[in-house]
Amino acid sequence: MGTELLTTDELSARIKYDVRTIRERLKDSVLLEGVHYFRPFGGRKILYMWDAIQRDMVKVSCERPLGMSGIPMANGGVMHG
Repeated sequence: MGTELLTTDELSARIKYDVRTIRERLKDSVLLEGVHYFRPFGGRKILYMWDAIQRDMVKVSCERPLGMSGIPMANGGVMHG
């Protein structure tokens, strides 16, 4: 595993989102367990995988046509309405 692991506080500083926003709005909606984060040894602590988060943040913004906005879906897709 060659990815950089981040705590919620460290991720918050990198992506400029409040820790509470990450925990309450992003986790399990756009940040998916097993893809973007995991719980080491089955515990409560969460570690985020920076490479996967960075890849998917850029991927979603590059896929969107200019001027189009979309709603990110849990499966990684985007709903255009």
